[in-house]
Amino acid sequence: MRSAIVRATFQDANQYMKDGVLLRQVLNVIDGLDLSSYEESHAFGEIYETILKEMQSAGTAGEFYTPRALTDFMAEIIQPKIGEKVADFACGTGGFLTSWLKALDKKVNTAEDREAFANSIYGIEKKQFPYMLCVTNMLLHDIDSPKVFHGNSLTKDVLNYTDDDKFNVILMNPPYGGNEKNDVKRHFPSDLASSETADLFMVVIQYRLAKNGRAAVILPDGFLFGADNAKLAIKEKLLREFNLHTIIRLPGSIFAPYTSIATNILFFNNEKAEGAAEGFNTKDTWFYRMDMPEGYKHFSKTKPMLIDHCKPMVDWWNNRTEIIDNETGDEKSRCFSAQELLDLGCNFDQCKFPKEEEEVLRPDELLKQYHEKRTALDAKIDATLNEIQQMLGINI
Repeated sequence: MRSAIVRATFQDANQYMKDGVLLRQVLNVIDGLDLSSYEESHAFGEIYETILKEMQSAGTAGEFYTPRALTDFMAEIIQPKIGEKVADFACGTGGFLTSWLKALDKKVNTAEDREAFANSIYGIEKKQFPYMLCVTNMLLHDIDSPKVFHGNSLTKDVLNYTDDDKFNVILMNPPYGGNEKNDVKRHFPSDLASSETADLFMVVIQYRLAKNGRAAVILPDGFLFGADNAKLAIKEKLLREFNLHTIIRLPGSIFAPYTSIATNILFFNNEKAEGAAEGFNTKDTWFYRMDMPEGYKHFSKTKPMLIDHCKPMVDWWNNRTEIIDNETGDEKSRCFSAQELLDLGCNFDQCKFPKEEEEVLRPDELLKQYHEKRTALDAKIDATLNEIQQMLGINI
């Protein structure tokens, strides 16, 4: 079965290595791997994940590597259960599916559980190369027959989806910044048809989330404060037909160095919240701002996001309280009713990151400050040069 999957996955891939000696050496190394060994196959899976992280970069449609700490956090918060099926309709190299499997693996106790575990994932990827990487990734994580498909999730009429096309859980970071053609938009109801890729994926999620299902989706700031007709209709649908219970604001550097776009995690369920007002499935929506960890000005390749940085979010999640600075009015966490958000024009841009105020000086003061800093810097350079000369025994 694995051989057939690998053959079908890579049949359209053409990779070349000009040096035959190097190719033989690579094959010898691969041949020496004992992937039947549990420890070695899992170690190789971890290595493969590291390679994927290093090779990914932002593309023209806004796709990039989602930090593993973030996908692990989302998978843990969503609390997988044996027998549930998860979907990612733009799965890339399979980061969310991998985190789901990691969280679900802790609950496997029987052979039946293991079979349900192996059949719990579903992914679609539009681009050939990430699709191949995702299938390989799943094989390395003990999924012998991964239900990962090469295709475009936006090219089917959303009104044609049945209960068989729906999933218990959806974990996604859809591509954003891209624009879709009119023939793609025709697959969506006119009031929800947007040219923005992320908006269309949100509609797909709404139509493919099973009753009582749970979703965690990463979306850019533009979705939260966007006021065009399609975005407003999608957000109102979230409040009225789903239980949009939590929005977590993420720092702008969370995806550094691929993009500086500020993003958010939207958590919602396909159910009516207890106590929800008439006309709404959402009762309250909590907003929480994830501030940078102590000692971090921003995330980077050398200082990436770690799972430990999610601990304050987990602590708050389990004991929700509003966090508002009474003096400055700065809101780190706040709860809004569905009606309040509707009255705000479906503006979900709440608990924003405070902007640093820049002091604007008069030209003469600015020049004076510049000269003072330059003089101090010159003195520091001269002192450093003198130290170096003394160390080398040079007299000038």
